[in-house]
Amino acid sequence: MESLKKNEDFSHCYRTGRSYVNRYLVLYVCGNDLGRNRIGISVSKKVGNSVVRHRIKRLIRESYRLHEKMFNSGLDIVVVARSRAKDAGYHRVEGALLNLAGKAGIYDQEYNDMDD
Repeated sequence: MESLKKNEDFSHCYRTGRSYVNRYLVLYVCGNDLGRNRIGISVSKKVGNSVVRHRIKRLIRESYRLHEKMFNSGLDIVVVARSRAKDAGYHRVEGALLNLAGKAGIYDQEYNDMDD
């Protein structure tokens, strides 16, 4: 899994990408020419202190990592946590991420990773 780190990469995704929203997360998706996905996670200080923010980042990162093979490739994905995410457990965050990926059409729900 590769991360988005530069502010210009986040800004490019915010400007040119499509956004999808649910109760816990906002997902921005734009294409890249790399042939692989890069994911960026943003959690505002409004959400909570550093412990809370880092916990949310870990939950989002792990949710993506476990389902990475089911995502289309060649995308920059930015996930922004909303304030309700601070009270959500792993399964809620995972469900929210997969729900948004399905809305965006970047997640193949019929993919069967049992073939590996």
